[in-house]
Amino acid sequence: MTRPAAPLPAPELAPDAARASVMRAVRSRDTAPELAVRRLLHGLGYRFRLHRADLPGKPDLVFPGRRKAIFVHGCFWHGHDCARGARAPKRNAAYWSAKIARNAARDAALPAALAALGWQVFVVWECALKDRAALAAELHAYLGPPGRSNHG
Repeated sequence: MTRPAAPLPAPELAPDAARASVMRAVRSRDTAPELAVRRLLHGLGYRFRLHRADLPGKPDLVFPGRRKAIFVHGCFWHGHDCARGARAPKRNAAYWSAKIARNAARDAALPAALAALGWQVFVVWECALKDRAALAAELHAYLGPPGRSNHG
């Protein structure tokens, strides 16, 4: 009886190649925080549309009948003022600070653009998911009772 050959060790990736691999895996939609908010809202009885391309910023969750939109922001990527958002990368710091500043500037303009079209906006920060009960109460207060809205 022969033993199966031992697997070959994985070749070591250069730091830049490893970082590129990690960055390639970063998603703009269906992120873990977004999926958690979607599960929470669905469990509360809300139904929604995803990533409406005809609205500024392609909101993560859209409630057309209520004319309300929700963005789910990662604290690091959108420059939140929590511990995770305040953490600055050590490598290529100028690039990252400029990128996060551009993201924050874009995020600041979106509510006004959506309001001009008659929409209300709510932002869920990744760190808010630590207290799901409080987040559920905030979302319920923002959206009103679940079920069909009178507007659509």
